[in-house]
Amino acid sequence: MDVPESTITGLESHAAGRIALRLRRGFLLLLLLLVVAGVTGALGVLTTTSSATTGDWTLSLSYPRVARAGLDTTWEVRVTHPGGFSKPITLAVSRDYFDIFETQGFHPDASSSTQDGRTLYLTFDPPPSGDVFVVDFDAYIQPSSQVGRGATVAVVDHTAAGPVPLVSLDYHTWLVP
Repeated sequence: MDVPESTITGLESHAAGRIALRLRRGFLLLLLLLVVAGVTGALGVLTTTSSATTGDWTLSLSYPRVARAGLDTTWEVRVTHPGGFSKPITLAVSRDYFDIFETQGFHPDASSSTQDGRTLYLTFDPPPSGDVFVVDFDAYIQPSSQVGRGATVAVVDHTAAGPVPLVSLDYHTWLVP
């Protein structure tokens, strides 16, 4: 009986074997990309800052552009007005936006709040000095939240005809699994 010189003599390369090899390599590459995304924080909360200016009013919002359920988020409004604030500051926010959050509250607390079914109006006492007013929303995404929300935030002036936006901006939070 002759002993072959190699254990692979007579084996032929099959197309199915090459396809399986490519699939394994593709899966490993996908797994590597997922691990790298997790290590770099790309699967966590991605915070974005948007700003709008109208006349003397500037509104800046830092918010979760992309988030996942159960993670802490940043939602911070910064209102700038040269010469300071002589009257209370009212922020108008799309009411249903806050449905995706579990909240610990606003800092500072609003001196009053009301809603008209579509918009939440938060009124804050003016800061004692300075041209900048900042409010933070201490919250995290509800564990049961699966769909993001779009919203509008505005600084409004209350007139006899109703609230008039002084400056506003639109934004959207996307939730990923």
